[in-house]
Amino acid sequence: MASPAQPPSPDPAQPDSNTPRGDAKLRRGLESFAFRDFRLYQLARVAVILGAEAQSVAVAWQVYAMTGRPLDLGYTGLALFVPALLFLLPAGHVADRFDRRRVILICYGLQIFCTGGLLAITLAGVRSVWPIYSVLFLIGMGRAFSGPASSALIPHLVPEEQLVNAITWGGAIFQLANTAGPAVGGLLFTLPLVALLPHHPSVSHELTGAGIVYIFTLFTLAWFVALIASLHVRPGRMEHRAASLKVVFAGFQYVRRRPILLGAFSLDLFVVLLGGAVALMPIFANEILHTGPRGLGLLRAAPAVGAMFTSLFLARHPLKRRAGRRLFIAVAVFGAATILFGLSRNLWLSLAALALTGCADMVSVIVRGSLLQLATPPEMRGRVSAVNSLFLGASNELGEFESGATAQWLGAVRAVVAGGIGSLCVAGLWSACFPGLRNVDELSSEALRGKTPAEEPATSAP
Repeated sequence: MASPAQPPSPDPAQPDSNTPRGDAKLRRGLESFAFRDFRLYQLARVAVILGAEAQSVAVAWQVYAMTGRPLDLGYTGLALFVPALLFLLPAGHVADRFDRRRVILICYGLQIFCTGGLLAITLAGVRSVWPIYSVLFLIGMGRAFSGPASSALIPHLVPEEQLVNAITWGGAIFQLANTAGPAVGGLLFTLPLVALLPHHPSVSHELTGAGIVYIFTLFTLAWFVALIASLHVRPGRMEHRAASLKVVFAGFQYVRRRPILLGAFSLDLFVVLLGGAVALMPIFANEILHTGPRGLGLLRAAPAVGAMFTSLFLARHPLKRRAGRRLFIAVAVFGAATILFGLSRNLWLSLAALALTGCADMVSVIVRGSLLQLATPPEMRGRVSAVNSLFLGASNELGEFESGATAQWLGAVRAVVAGGIGSLCVAGLWSACFPGLRNVDELSSEALRGKTPAEEPATSAP
């Protein structure tokens, strides 16, 4: 049987994207960069994440400048999140039914159209937020379909023995671009577009800044599409059955029958739901640490910095054994560091605690991502990725609501400390309820899928 990390029936006219370049011997920890398609894919990701994060800053400033109401900022997130709930399950089937590379190209073609729409709204001087919400809904729909396809594409870019390394570097690159993106957006927003368009001096300053950001995002999207189009990999069709309720919900059935996946996804859901402190950082910056906006920026960046350094370390020193135990240790560290952040009254101690949460969270991301890819057969990866995305989206969105509601009831400090304690309790409870996840040792398809071979025929395509 062919390795699940290899694309089935590759096009013989295309070069093998899983053949490493022979002009250089890469250092330990950089093995996945020996493969052309992986390098191009990560270059594309850096660009598109920078553009998306910069665009989110521009949209937030633009909406707030129009209305002056914080609630309208919340609606921007809602406009992006609702399509994820509506379309994630069919999106998972699309990722398994059609060429994943083509699905990504179509989705980001829609993103280019949407960003062009935001630019047109900006230059026209529209003062209503509803056209912006409509465009954000379309962007969210595109992301709902591209997310499972992008996740399921990764095993086709490198051979299986380098997949954990590829996932680790993917996390590091995401954190780097995700941290730099808002800063790039804020910088571009301050540039005067009037200087570039001297014949339109009536355009307001806020809108000109947003216009420059949208132009930058258009360039990043075009770069992304060009690089993805140049990939040699052709995944082809994984699922041959037409859409039906049974086929669309097969991802849920597969996760339900795999305790290691159900345990990993639900563990992350409840830990983020209880322990996330991101939504309360403005309160800590202003009322507890008394550092103002500059301190808030440092607080927001600290988890990403910790996560990025952890990714770099694990790329060189990968998790080879006892992955399940290390996952639960990381969750416990996340809870303890959250408690430390809640009790801290010193900025540097708070930054250290948040960086530690980022370190622990990255270990969880790498283990969970590896389980997703290696414990799932190729024809199911799109639908299982959609289930994972649903868990992630619910934890992030509901986590912010839970943090705000708990802080309103208990106060910000008690809310964060209670969330950290809750994370510790979840880690202990899940360790007892999911012994298979706790005892996961080697991250390989043979070790993970070989545990319950009797389940395979029920979910495999005929």
